[in-house]
Amino acid sequence: MRPSKQKSRTFRRSQKRTPGGRTVRAYALRLPKKLCCSGCGSELMGIPRLRPSRLASTPKTKKRPERPYGGVLCSRCSRKRITEAARI
Repeated sequence: MRPSKQKSRTFRRSQKRTPGGRTVRAYALRLPKKLCCSGCGSELMGIPRLRPSRLASTPKTKKRPERPYGGVLCSRCSRKRITEAARI
């Protein structure tokens, strides 16, 4: 990575100690924000905050809950939607 690119605040900075005893600055990308429910806007549980490249390599069962509307609606909103659909 080029030094000019590391200067931006896109990267989170931390101090790491090398096996040789030196302290060096490490740069890591920041975490993306939490996903929100499309119904009420609350934060979704059970979905990891990962970058798209890391999320692609995680297994499907770890990406979102195994239920209808999993990863889109929170449990409260999905329960409401299912009961409304059953009434109609």
